[in-house]
Amino acid sequence: MTLQPRSPGVAAFVDLAPEVTAALAAGRPVVALESTLVTHGLPYPENLDVARAAEAAVRAAGAVPATIAVRAGRVAVGLEAEALAELATVRGARKASRPTLAVALAAGGWAGTTVSATMIAAHAVGIAVFATGGIGGVHRGAFGSPVAADPSGGGRPATATLDVSSDLEELGRTPVAVVCAGPKAILDVPLTLEYLETRGVPVFAIGTDEMPGFYSSRSGIPAPGSVPDVEGAATLVRTHLALGLGSGLLVCVPVPAADELPLEAARAAIARAIADADAAGVRGPKLTPWLLARIAEVTGGASVRANRALIVNDARVAAQLAVALARI
Repeated sequence: MTLQPRSPGVAAFVDLAPEVTAALAAGRPVVALESTLVTHGLPYPENLDVARAAEAAVRAAGAVPATIAVRAGRVAVGLEAEALAELATVRGARKASRPTLAVALAAGGWAGTTVSATMIAAHAVGIAVFATGGIGGVHRGAFGSPVAADPSGGGRPATATLDVSSDLEELGRTPVAVVCAGPKAILDVPLTLEYLETRGVPVFAIGTDEMPGFYSSRSGIPAPGSVPDVEGAATLVRTHLALGLGSGLLVCVPVPAADELPLEAARAAIARAIADADAAGVRGPKLTPWLLARIAEVTGGASVRANRALIVNDARVAAQLAVALARI
């Protein structure tokens, strides 16, 4: 039997920006930022404005931003200003996650990195903190729904889609602290939390006992864990990573109150968007962007303003966390 050569690993495909290289070598705090919000999440020029604002928030809090993307067959960790502007205007960029990272690298060109691909790249170069808007999770109906009368008598669920984001699996296998405003509100949040618990992922909120509701500061769902402030979060993150358990952590931060959607308004908009998606037969990979766009229409753009605010706020808190970890 011929043995396959050992893989060189992700780091062999990484190009580090000089600023990120210097910061990591000196032990200074660095925060990873994903790029699918630039390639797929927002239209130009709003995508560039938000990406620049997130990087500025990281710098203002005392850390170095490292926006991650796939470019010409390499994983770029840290984009210069010109490259970020190019990414924001490129057409036909791919979306790179764990299942599609090799495809994106082999194809060349640009690809935005999702939560999972960004975590992979960050961990490969030693970045422990990553900021994003919200994570993917268990979609509503992913495990089916009970049927009133099951002829088989087995009580099996009907129409299970198994639509579960690879973000959750990545959190279970890659030790990076992910700072976000919670799972995206269009998801089945209780099932997402159950899935993360099964995968050994600590989930906790900063300054609240309730899970943030993405667009809203509240969700009505208790947070699995809670810490009072960023210093408490740093202690928890450092302890978990030091245990070597192999999983990441989900650090949840509420959207700023001045920019949030009221919880009932958010729930109503999400319910309407989901009903419209069902009526239109939208499913699979197209569902999430379709729902987000429809919610923006229903709320008159208020959801987009909340989304922008939470992305920048998450970047700021992630930088504070990275600074606290470096100090510890």
